[in-house]
This record gives sequence, structure tokens and C-alpha cells, in this order.
Amino acid sequence: MTLVLTVGLGLLIGLTLGALGGGGSILTVPVLVYAVGESARAATTGSLVIVGIAAGVASFGHARAGRVRWGAGVSFGVAGVAASFAGTALNARVDPNVLLVCFATLMIVAAAAMLAKTMVHTHPEDDEPRGGSPATLDEQAAALRQGRPRSTLTTARPAITVGTASPKLSVAVALRVVVAGLVVGFLTGFLGVGGGFIIVPALVLSLKYEMPTAVGTSLLIISLNSGVALLARTGHESFHWAVIVPFTLAAIIGSFAGKRVADRVSGAQLTRAFAVLLLAVAGYVLVRATG
Repeated sequence: MTLVLTVGLGLLIGLTLGALGGGGSILTVPVLVYAVGESARAATTGSLVIVGIAAGVASFGHARAGRVRWGAGVSFGVAGVAASFAGTALNARVDPNVLLVCFATLMIVAAAAMLAKTMVHTHPEDDEPRGGSPATLDEQAAALRQGRPRSTLTTARPAITVGTASPKLSVAVALRVVVAGLVVGFLTGFLGVGGGFIIVPALVLSLKYEMPTAVGTSLLIISLNSGVALLARTGHESFHWAVIVPFTLAAIIGSFAGKRVADRVSGAQLTRAFAVLLLAVAGYVLVRATG
């Protein structure tokens, strides 16, 4: 029964990773603690193995579709290396229940950020034909006086290209990327999470990536950060391979399914559903950790 539960939950984690470029990693620790029975510290270590491998495999699937920017991904990951070691060192000194409370708080923040992101709508004018926008009433009246049909009168407006322009390399952009990389690296080491809910918005806002490209590149960064944090724990933590191996294999399979879901389902719908799930799990973790 435990094996079946482990595989099922691994599929869920992989599904969210593949579909959202993150998110699944933040569920791995509470799943390992409350569903599988791992200690908080063992769960954060096991999470690094599971999430790191699943994200790495999923990133290659996205790379084949041209959705991974390798240079930016490696640079982002390198920025968080030192912070990852710092987070790992702090993890060993914090009470397990405090770790879980921190985790629940992080989940609530992540859910709020995801929901806020889905509230942003495109401007109505973006739905207008690219050739132009309707003429004003005064312009239409003038056209009638001159004997011209109103339907031919439009005010030219430039075509809008979303997410394709390369951002200028500026100090502000570089600073945002470095800060985001440091935050993600620290969270990866401290809580065993990949930080995709931070990485994806950072790539979209700082580097102007389209959402599919941000998701694919996020998976690469998650894999790199997890590997560094795991290296910092080698020799200091035990690995429960009987749990990690089937969970990881299931997560890999789920990540491929997640990519298919991402190709077919609205990103906003996926994000809202996952945010609600995060809030539910965060509430459960808080009750168990403080009860």
C-alpha cells in the first residue's frame, strides 16, 4: 500500500513540475513527511533527489521543443550556489517543526502570488485587429462629409509582439536575476524546494521570456540548484532509497504527462488549481506542526 501511495504521489509531483515549471517541489516535503512517514530533515534531503532528477529529465523534453535557454539557466543557477550552501547549513540547525512551519508559510505566499498572477488580464485593445483601431466619431463624421465610407477609416496602430524581443542587458535586469537566483538557491538548500514559483516570474519579468520558455528554463535551474544543495548534504544526511527511487521514477513519468497537459490546458487554469491545492496543504501542515 505504501508503494502504491508513493508512486501515486510521485506522479502528482511530476505532473505539476512538467506543467508549471515548478510548484511540485514545494509539495514533495509535506508529502514525504505526512503521507510516507519521513522525518522533516530526511524529507528535505529526499526532495532534492526527487525534484532535481525529475526537473532535469523534464527540462530535456522542453528543450526538444525549443523552450530552454541554456545560458540564462546556467547563469541563474550559478548565482544561487553560495546561497544554497548557506541554506543547507541553516537547515541542520533548525528544529524540524520550525522547518515545517516555514514550509507552510512559504506555500501560502506562493499560492497568493500564483493567484495574483492569474488576476492579470490582457488589455482589451490587444484583441483588436492588427491593421488598426476604429476611427473616432469626429473622424467618422468628417469622412461622411467628404463622401468616404466610415468602414474604411481606421487609425493605424503598430503590431504588438509579445515576449519575443530580447531585453537589453542592463544593471537593473542583471541585479534582479542575481537576487532571484540567491533567494531560490537559499530556499533550495534550506527547505529542499526548487523555487520554480520564484524562477518563472523572474524569467518572465526580468528577461521577458514567454511562459513556455520560462517553464522550460525554470526546470533546468531547479535541477542545477537541487544538485548543488544535494552535494552540500553528501556525507551528512542519510538517503532512504526505498522511498526515493520509486518516487523519483513516478515523478519522471508524471513530468512527461505534465508537459502534455501544459500544451493543452490554459496556464491560468492550472495555476489557480495548484494555488488552491497549496493553500489546503499549507493549512494541514500548520495544524500538524503546531498542534
